[in-house]
Amino acid sequence: MGSEEAYNFVFKVVLIGESGVGKSNLLSRFTKNEFNHDSRTTIGVEFSTRTVELNGFIIKAQIWDTAGLERYRAITSAYYRGAVGALLVYDITKHLTYESVERWLKELYEHAEKNIVVMLVGNKTDLKSERSVPTEEARSFAEKHQLLFVETSALESINVEAAFSSVLAEIHRKVSNKEVVRTPISAVSINSARAEATEESKPCCRNI
Repeated sequence: MGSEEAYNFVFKVVLIGESGVGKSNLLSRFTKNEFNHDSRTTIGVEFSTRTVELNGFIIKAQIWDTAGLERYRAITSAYYRGAVGALLVYDITKHLTYESVERWLKELYEHAEKNIVVMLVGNKTDLKSERSVPTEEARSFAEKHQLLFVETSALESINVEAAFSSVLAEIHRKVSNKEVVRTPISAVSINSARAEATEESKPCCRNI
């Protein structure tokens, strides 16, 4: 693997939503299959990558986490730059985190590409008895705003894979249909092997 790894696409996906809704654990569950019970907030943007295969293409998903910056409203346009997907996360047991979804959506659309793929994610379904956001209410909101929607449990690893896979599949569909113009991703994360690997892994001579 490492720098020798070949892939067809790199998709940057950002995690947004209030502090404490489980964004970091969704990230670690998807990229490392880990869950950290110590929920201390880390300050500073973090990202992890995971390579997945989709319809015969190799896609490197680069998932960015606000890592506590949302508490300080310090998220800037740089965080959103180049993002082609976003998971907007709320906690199903804390209605206030759901109420802030509209504000996050507004900020996202102000900074990100207009055709960005957005999924609304109701996390912490393992806390069923404490639910304060009805599934149907959130689903209706998602439909109204043309968002994908899923409920997850990072703790129990429920629907986490499905959430990220659905977003990546929809990004790939939009890229294939040229609905999304992929913005070059920050050089901080991708070494020069990216261009070579992309060239090498392009399908050749399909019509022969």
